[in-house]
Amino acid sequence: MTRIATPLSANSSLMRWSLRLVRPRMGVAQCYNSRVIAGKTEPSMLELGVKFLISYFIGSLMGSIIVGRLRGGVDIRTMGSGNAGGSNAYRTQGLLFALGVIVIDIGKGVIGAGVVPGLELPFVPTDPEVSRTWLKICCGTAAVFGHVWPIYHRFRGGKGAATFVGTLLVINWSLIIPLVLIWAWLLIITGYVGLATMCAAGALPVWVGITSLPTEQPLFIYCAVMAGFIVYWHRANIERMKAGTEHRNTRLMVFSRKRRAADDEQS
Repeated sequence: MTRIATPLSANSSLMRWSLRLVRPRMGVAQCYNSRVIAGKTEPSMLELGVKFLISYFIGSLMGSIIVGRLRGGVDIRTMGSGNAGGSNAYRTQGLLFALGVIVIDIGKGVIGAGVVPGLELPFVPTDPEVSRTWLKICCGTAAVFGHVWPIYHRFRGGKGAATFVGTLLVINWSLIIPLVLIWAWLLIITGYVGLATMCAAGALPVWVGITSLPTEQPLFIYCAVMAGFIVYWHRANIERMKAGTEHRNTRLMVFSRKRRAADDEQS
């Protein structure tokens, strides 16, 4: 006898073929969902989040507070401009104190951007979905944020310049040369450390844009964002310069008449 296919049998055949095609995909979806529910990281952002926090906590270790405690409990945030960075450390405590502060603050950036991204942490496997370049940049940003808003010191920190320099030593050390040259030139011309820092940071993304785009787009974005933050964090310096009350280091103004006048008064 010839078997006649009914609409029901035809539909059943179609459903069987559909299940054969769908089952593998359903298995992948179920496997993926079970990994997410179980708390595993493929392809989640757990590695990025954990390492961002570690870099932030490292950045929150303030160089001025550490050196100040070694010097008997000195807190430069209650002196001078009230800032916890190297410039205020130099003005209030001298060269050796400031060098210790700067070394620690730069070191935080080096560790945050250079060491933390490569750590092999238990229960936090490497995420293949996260770019290693962007991981370095994010961890470096976290170290700078920790310096400016330190969780250990009531979120009262510095202005991020030295820690930013530390991150650049890891991410692209060649940028240190134009950064330092521009900063030193403006400091000699104007005598304002804050102004030199803002201008050098602002010139950095321009330099990267001219010399490295489009290949170094992540670096350009990082430098541009950090330049904006550094200018914002120096807004008190801008107000003091407008009011004429900002500290000006005339001793470094080699080509200035004010430097010569100050030398004449001392002699």
